[in-house]
Amino acid sequence: MTLTKPFQPHRLSVAPMMDWTDRHCRSLHRVLSRRALLYTEMVTTGAVLHGDRARLLGYDAGEHPVALQLGGSVPADLVAAAKIGADLGYDEINLNVGCPSDRVQSGRFGACLMREPALVAECMAAIGAAVDVPATVKCRIGVDDQDPEESLFTLVDLCAQAGVRSFVVHARKAWLKGLSPKENRDVPPLDYDLVYQLKRERPDLTIVLNGGVPDLAATVTHLAQVDGVMLGRAAYHTPEILGAVDAEVFGEGEVIDSAAAVELYRPYLAARLQEGTSLAAMSRHMLGLFHGRPGARAWRRILTVEGVKPGAGLEVVDAALAAVTQARESRDAA
Repeated sequence: MTLTKPFQPHRLSVAPMMDWTDRHCRSLHRVLSRRALLYTEMVTTGAVLHGDRARLLGYDAGEHPVALQLGGSVPADLVAAAKIGADLGYDEINLNVGCPSDRVQSGRFGACLMREPALVAECMAAIGAAVDVPATVKCRIGVDDQDPEESLFTLVDLCAQAGVRSFVVHARKAWLKGLSPKENRDVPPLDYDLVYQLKRERPDLTIVLNGGVPDLAATVTHLAQVDGVMLGRAAYHTPEILGAVDAEVFGEGEVIDSAAAVELYRPYLAARLQEGTSLAAMSRHMLGLFHGRPGARAWRRILTVEGVKPGAGLEVVDAALAAVTQARESRDAA
């Protein structure tokens, strides 16, 4: 099926998630959806400039479209890191203005920057002038006792004046005092209506909604109000939902089920194993593939127990997949 409008990768994206959306995770998600925009984990400017770039920024060519998310608040450092990302071929540079952890507060990046919208705008202007790829912002609606409408609109307006055209909005406040990072993902109430309002009142901007979206049915509902939806934990814990993204969100292609995804991911697994990557480093992202399906428990058990053993290879994945097939056949025969 031919798309009726230009391809817009922001229409469905997978959130940057620390310790989860590494290159192996992204490559799994890519075999499920050719169209979804994928994000790296947040990488601080210090890590980009002084760390192991091959490990932190390396990615497989098949991951495109893929965005690099940066954490930082010093314009010169962000420019240098953004140039490195753009030179490596990343399709977008995104600034994290939403992470609520203690580490980002002490480092003056992430959600605490909601209190410094002028600085964020300065950073974005510098990034935008330095790279040819889109420079975007991922933010919260506010922090602590801020008025969400005032804090969100102020940040967006100042960044728009600096040239930013696309914003990902996690539709919750972040409570920097009193809540852990984990609690900040669930406890503050969601305010989707405020994100809808932002799109209505700033129609020329691309607004992507993030936070608490459980499935593609909810995604389609939100897409009636905003330009895009970013899935987080739902995509990671039940990755099979990404297999329907191209058909249901982008209007093209066929649904990829979990068994098909395993076969499509197999060449990537084989290549990385040959390079010396452990199976466990990759298979940990596959645990949710058969969530809710017959054999899901056996799938997880085999990958978890056998996949961590020295020398574990594709035979472990084959055994886990065989257990799923057997469970499905037993159910069908009952």
